Amino acid sequence: MAAAACLFAQPAADPSATARQALDLLLGGKYAELSPMFTPEMQKAFPDAEMAKLGAQIKSFGAIGEIGQPTVQPAGPNTVVVFPVAFSNQPINFRFIVNAHGLIAGMFAIPGSLPWQRPPYSQPSSFHERAVIIGDDEWKLPGTLTLPNGNGPFPAVVLVHGSGPSDRDESVGAIKVFRDLAEGLASRGIAVVRYSKRTAVYGAKIKEMRDFTLNDEAVDDAVRAAALLRTQPEIDPKRVYLVAHDLGGYAAPRIAAEDGKLAGIVFLAAQARPIEDLMVDQAEYLNLPAQDIQGIKAAARHIKALEQADADAPPILNMPVSYLLDLKDYNPVAEAKKTTVPMLFLQGDRDFQVTAKDLTLWKAGLASRKDVTFQTYPALNHLFVAGEGRSTETEYRKPGHVAPEVVEIIAKWIKG
Repeated sequence: MAAAACLFAQPAADPSATARQALDLLLGGKYAELSPMFTPEMQKAFPDAEMAKLGAQIKSFGAIGEIGQPTVQPAGPNTVVVFPVAFSNQPINFRFIVNAHGLIAGMFAIPGSLPWQRPPYSQPSSFHERAVIIGDDEWKLPGTLTLPNGNGPFPAVVLVHGSGPSDRDESVGAIKVFRDLAEGLASRGIAVVRYSKRTAVYGAKIKEMRDFTLNDEAVDDAVRAAALLRTQPEIDPKRVYLVAHDLGGYAAPRIAAEDGKLAGIVFLAAQARPIEDLMVDQAEYLNLPAQDIQGIKAAARHIKALEQADADAPPILNMPVSYLLDLKDYNPVAEAKKTTVPMLFLQGDRDFQVTAKDLTLWKAGLASRKDVTFQTYPALNHLFVAGEGRSTETEYRKPGHVAPEVVEIIAKWIKG
């Protein structure tokens, strides 16, 4: 089994170096040298005529200025590398997808992030913020506590991130999910703490860990954030809630069990199925090349067959085997059923990352509970931003905000 895992580990070549080479060739107009770095599908998508169009677009950005340091993030068997480039007319982020064979499987020129603007439901005159630190050990994290004006005591929320490294705002493309929620809820009398995720702050250190689990990624820090809230004079310690998104919702029952004092949990697009199953569905939805889909399916089968004897095997789909083994017998729906706190589940019908399959599992497992509420929204995507038609990750690049009806139902549910 360990030998098979190597098929899905990081390629020998450095993906960031591959992406930088591709960027230099692209900016230099050396398309004939760039094309051999593409997958066959990319070569078909970018013939000479398309490369000429892209080159003309790049020239419209103005003179090339500083090229910043890349951000690197695993995405299944691929690696996403983003280089910020300061052109004279506008900033552009060049996003490259490098596959497990070291080939460029995707290439995008994305306008740099526009300054975040407050949604209409945020009333900055009604709240204030202060910096906090989550924890006091080697894993301490920078955070922000958003407080309604006044003495309180206020109900309070811990925001728990989805998968992948994330800042305290849960920034995804042009959207800041957690900042929208923090300001929207604080405008309605609910305090909110948000913090940078451990995998974002200590990525290099975590990469060296041999026993990394979901507790390290999400559970421990959420519990510490809840404990911090209970020490704040403006907070009612008996009314501390979780609002957990995506993977955060998957982890929420474990967080609740570890904390033992939560007043309730809001699940936002919460996955109920194993991570590898979601990755297969997402790959098929996005119509990835057949070779990539088959590779992800093979990796998923490998994950399900893992045993403790494989603990020292290489990562699979960029996830440590320790992480996968920890979740092997984890059933978040069964664990949620054991909790005694009320729960609210919110789901966008246009969500392709966590879908109705997951919501159906939550509903079936919690059908006997009278204190569990489910609400779906036809127009909302995985980030709870409204849109039309088929949702893809390109939608996340457009400025948008968490829908006001989501902020309202969370506020009313907590205060009610």
